Amino acid sequence: MKERETFASRLGFVLISAGCAIGLGNVWRFPYIVGQYGGAAFVLIYLVFLVIMGLPIMAMEFAVGRASRKSVLASFQELEPKGSKWHVYGWFGMAGNYLLMMFYTTIAGWLLLYFLKMAKGDFVGMTSGQVTDAYQNLVGNDPVIQLVFMAIVVLLGMAICSRGLQNGVEKVNKIMMLCLLALLVVLAIRAVTLEGAAEGLKFYLVPNFDNLMYDAEGNFRLGEAIYAAMGQAFFTLSLGIGAMAIFGSYIGKERRLFGETINVGVLDTCVAFVSGLIIFPSAFAFDISPDAGPNLIFVTLPNVFNEMPGGRLWGALFFVFLFFAALSTVTAVFENILACWMDRWNISRSKAVLANLILIFLLSLPCLLGNNLWSGVKILGMGIMDFEDFLVSNNLLPLGSMVYLLFCCLPARYGWGYQNFLAEANQGQGVRFPAPLRWYYTILLPLIVLIIFVMGYIEKFF
Repeated sequence: MKERETFASRLGFVLISAGCAIGLGNVWRFPYIVGQYGGAAFVLIYLVFLVIMGLPIMAMEFAVGRASRKSVLASFQELEPKGSKWHVYGWFGMAGNYLLMMFYTTIAGWLLLYFLKMAKGDFVGMTSGQVTDAYQNLVGNDPVIQLVFMAIVVLLGMAICSRGLQNGVEKVNKIMMLCLLALLVVLAIRAVTLEGAAEGLKFYLVPNFDNLMYDAEGNFRLGEAIYAAMGQAFFTLSLGIGAMAIFGSYIGKERRLFGETINVGVLDTCVAFVSGLIIFPSAFAFDISPDAGPNLIFVTLPNVFNEMPGGRLWGALFFVFLFFAALSTVTAVFENILACWMDRWNISRSKAVLANLILIFLLSLPCLLGNNLWSGVKILGMGIMDFEDFLVSNNLLPLGSMVYLLFCCLPARYGWGYQNFLAEANQGQGVRFPAPLRWYYTILLPLIVLIIFVMGYIEKFF
């Protein structure tokens, strides 16, 4: 049997795992939702849920990967009791990785295109309405250019993965993540030193407990705010589809897994938080509303950069930062998909790359066309991109996390076994997993995940 690849360094593992978790949700959803629910008051609730919910599940996913030395498609088979069916979930986990890439490659292509547009000065002199029209024309009327840039993203991601774990995925992601963090700091310093930025900082950083508990009409909404914090803490780490387990399978036994999990969680949260230091001061400095959703990235921020001195440069740097955030996720998930193929069918990396290069390109087409030529196609009232996102975010992430929770915490005759999990998680040096809280992981935490799953449906359809 071919020896399992490993990371060249601990830093590589932490940066790649964080890169997988860091995505567009960190950049536009986190700052917006923090502003919507009271700034720093909301951040405190979010951090509590990140610690009590996100970190334990991530540690379990890392442990399953490291103990099995396999991808999501084969890891349960290595560890499950004989005759059990935990391995069936591997196919759903693999499907989740494909579904995520079916819309993420298109968005990453938009970001690369916007970087080029910003660098060329295409938005210079445009009014707010013209920037909006340019975005709507790109998404709704120009499938060819979107196809070209989506294909570039797929080719680039697979080219990186084709070079192997250390020479490709680790080396390139290290450079991208370090550049991403450097750009983040530079952009944040520029934003907070803008004239008029103080109001944005106040909006973002000063706790507003009234805004946390009551909406604009005075209706009590503390429960809604708590659910929003819970959901953001859960979804930001991309748990449940084996995207973290694969990196666990590539690391050695020198470090305890809970300490590494904390490092990844801290890095992910820092990127999200500092993104707000870019967005809110910039938007308030030029009296532009920080809208939610795609509008923030593709309409609001180009208008901000149009108003800013040297905005063409700062805008280009910002979209490079966003593209690196997206590409780090793409390469991490591609690596998981390739590992599934290599583990399950025992084929070479080059053959897995070639097959998935074609497959992911074809699977990405419905989302790309769903914004223009197939815009009339609706599934459960959703467009194709929204439906693919719904399948991943509202279904596979929470249900997959439940699988990892129960697999690790149930007695060994039913799952992997809590003692087996602890033995794996606590190998090496570093922070021990908080073992006495088994009752919480077995009863209360699955209930919290179930609430997220049910509330996701209520929010979506009712």
